[in-house]
Amino acid sequence: MLMPFKSVLLSAIRKHNRRLFSHSNATSSAKKGLVLGVYEKKADSDRIHFTESAAAIDRSLAGKLSELLSLSGPPLKTGKSRIFYGLHQDFPSVVVVGLGKSDAGVCGKENWDNRKESIRAAVSAGCRQLQDLEVTVVEVDPCGDGQSAAEGAVLGLFEYDDLKTKKKIRVTTQPHGSSVDSASWQKGVLYGQGQNLARRLMEAPANYMTPTVFADTIEQKLSPFADRVTVHKRPQSWIESEQMGAFLSVSKGSEEPPVFLELHYRGALDSTQPPLVLVGKGITFDSGGISLKPSSGMDAMRADMGGAATVCSAIVTAAALKLPVNIIGLAPLCENMPSGKANKPGDVVRAKNGKTIQVDNTDAEGRLILADALCYAHNFSPRAIINAATLTGAMDVALGSAATGVFTNSDWLWERLHKASIVTGDRVWRMPLFQHYTKQIKDSALADLNNVGKYSRSGGACTAAAFLKEFVTADCWAHLDIAGVMTNKDEVPYLRKGMSGRPTRTLVELAALLASEH
Repeated sequence: MLMPFKSVLLSAIRKHNRRLFSHSNATSSAKKGLVLGVYEKKADSDRIHFTESAAAIDRSLAGKLSELLSLSGPPLKTGKSRIFYGLHQDFPSVVVVGLGKSDAGVCGKENWDNRKESIRAAVSAGCRQLQDLEVTVVEVDPCGDGQSAAEGAVLGLFEYDDLKTKKKIRVTTQPHGSSVDSASWQKGVLYGQGQNLARRLMEAPANYMTPTVFADTIEQKLSPFADRVTVHKRPQSWIESEQMGAFLSVSKGSEEPPVFLELHYRGALDSTQPPLVLVGKGITFDSGGISLKPSSGMDAMRADMGGAATVCSAIVTAAALKLPVNIIGLAPLCENMPSGKANKPGDVVRAKNGKTIQVDNTDAEGRLILADALCYAHNFSPRAIINAATLTGAMDVALGSAATGVFTNSDWLWERLHKASIVTGDRVWRMPLFQHYTKQIKDSALADLNNVGKYSRSGGACTAAAFLKEFVTADCWAHLDIAGVMTNKDEVPYLRKGMSGRPTRTLVELAALLASEH
């Protein structure tokens, strides 16, 4: 009787130890998750079409993943996800995401790469699902495009909660699989982090992100690249010495001092290579001035420095990528506030190039500060000048959040901007620079130019662009009106609701394209 009892006891101990060991393993990896991709079937009778990484996992599980995926519901649509628990000993939570068609590519109608966009959206969905489960380490299937997968992960997980007591779980993402192109993944991480920097700058409340704080923040972000980056934070005395009367007329209404931020990134081996000059509108809060905006929604005007945020973030990213190109960034930074010193409707101010401007609407201030910055940009004999600005509500009316409106005098520059946007999925659309609009802003009773068009809101985005053109003599110039893409509600699936940081990645991709061409 003793031997059977001993046998039973030993068996029970072994089972207990196995359970204990199994529980110990599960506990040690309880906060680790895996995101895998699956393509759309070409026919209902086809087998499940996994990515390379997902197929390897399925083989290691003797087909259990494909079996469960078939049993758990209909085939996954693009961007949709399904989660499985306890399937893999190393990953207690495994999310499978739908990638759409495996042979998708550039779509001429949509002006983007469907495959890249599907990967970004799918990976983002998977990572967020695991974040909601408080998973802290997520391995991500590169899905055949490590850069797009990394962008989806980094962009999708971002949420501005800097000033909240309770914060989102911080998730570390890394590529999964033995055949990962680490360089491609890291490039995607830097692209995503660049856009997230712009989002953080744009989201920050205006009392936290003053012109001085903005300039200090960018200087700090560029400090690791001091060997190839120079930062100049030009004070009001310098702005006055440069005779930037239009810029100063806007800044004088606020108690916050203006700053003209000037960044020099020297990435090219040839120091004499003409630079790409990026100019960003830096209104850190726009009340409208004396032409006061309605109070509803005015809080969003903390992001009226979106042009400066995207331009400066693009330069930070270019420096991190060590792009072999010279870039100069210019950001006139100030607030637009009502006070006894502020611009009044009907005032006339003089820009750096000597042209006088009748200010009939103080809420059309972005074009005033950009006018002086564009004049200054010509000092560097640039290869091209690109300015970005949340300039007009009319741009939002025209294109919504689908694309950035581009006004340019150069087919060469347009082609490269368009090409870059197809890669990033952050689209651009060309708008007209007709003399029709120039005539309207030259119709001024008191000055050379009026800061609003003759017919008020009619063609407002176009008259604003025509106004800026009056301060450009360079052959390659583009104005990017980013007012429509300033925020994201739910239009871009891999960006949470809030400030978008668009089109930072497109600016970086353009710089990379110009570097490769030189």
